[in-house]
Amino acid sequence: MKRFVTAALVAFAASGAAVAQGTIKIGEVNSYKVQPAFLEPYKKGMELAVEEINAAGGVNGKKLELITRDDNGSPGDAVRAAEELISRERVDVLTGAFLSHIGLALTDFAKQKKFFYLASEPLTDKIVWSNGNHYTFRLRPSTYMQSAMLVPEAAKLHKKRWAVVYPNYEYGQSAVSTFKQLLKAAQPDVEFVAEQAPPLGKLDAGSVVQALADAKPDAIFNVLFGADLAKFVREGNTRGLFQGRTVVSMLTGEPEYLDPLKDETPNGWIVTGYPWYGIQTPEHKAFFIAYHRKYNDYPRLGSVVGYSAIESIAAGIRKAKSTDTEKLIAAFSGLEVSTPFGKVRYRPQDHQSTMGAFVGKTKNDNGKGTMVDYHYFDGAKFQPSDAEVKKLRPQ
Repeated sequence: MKRFVTAALVAFAASGAAVAQGTIKIGEVNSYKVQPAFLEPYKKGMELAVEEINAAGGVNGKKLELITRDDNGSPGDAVRAAEELISRERVDVLTGAFLSHIGLALTDFAKQKKFFYLASEPLTDKIVWSNGNHYTFRLRPSTYMQSAMLVPEAAKLHKKRWAVVYPNYEYGQSAVSTFKQLLKAAQPDVEFVAEQAPPLGKLDAGSVVQALADAKPDAIFNVLFGADLAKFVREGNTRGLFQGRTVVSMLTGEPEYLDPLKDETPNGWIVTGYPWYGIQTPEHKAFFIAYHRKYNDYPRLGSVVGYSAIESIAAGIRKAKSTDTEKLIAAFSGLEVSTPFGKVRYRPQDHQSTMGAFVGKTKNDNGKGTMVDYHYFDGAKFQPSDAEVKKLRPQ
């Protein structure tokens, strides 16, 4: 009998130790096959953060485990993947999404399932405003924030006739709508004389460039990215679209999209981006060294986003001392997190982080695309007022 009790106690202690040493499962859904330029570095950033956190003892005594799923660029597949992560893999939190319409699908899924979701990358304002909910937070600076960073630079140009070009889905529509609104407020006499909105990934560059040129704009606002951006730049260079015209361009300074342009890189575009080669802050230096040591490569913006998403989740769970959804939501409200861009805060009023972006100009440096004359814009300074947010966000 004594041996039985002793054995039972040993078994109980072992099971308790196993629970104490258990894992925190992070479920992540993204368009890896559809958007590899951004998401391969993004995944590497996540994996680096998980490795560093686990090497330091984990979170609240538990190791992190990252479980990823590919959504194939489909909102339906994204929701099915999220459902499988929760029901079969028993993940503790959800994160991810690159494309804005997929981010909105996961935002609604989180609301329906009453499950914590950190939208790491999708940029549409709807995620934290009109479609925002109790369960969803967002890391990256939104289309509103990045437009608000670019508009003062655009207004300084004193150009009256503008053309816009954007991918015709949620992100592009949101970015252009906000840019128009903010530029008109800053420069009431502005006119938008042409608008081209090709389907994402299906740009007919020749017809788009010709239509813009025919409108004879003084300046262009571009929101294309990836392969569409490369086609647009090549055709625009060939047809002289950019000669004598200023281009203001969201995301183009990100190395994922700037690097492939190589000797076709246009000079003088005003862009948001990530000049990794020139950021000298202690936080970024430490991140760069660790990333380069692990991958023998330089980070892209996706790397920063993936790394910061995992750091945010870890900080939230650490503060909550739990993965319970309601406790985690309470912890994220006002949560401060250290990232390679410095400290960011998740705003209680709309669950948007204050992560900022770099704004500068493109330069063709001997056949390599770079950013010059850049400055970091703190996201906390590029938000609408609390009163406006209250009107925009459902109660």
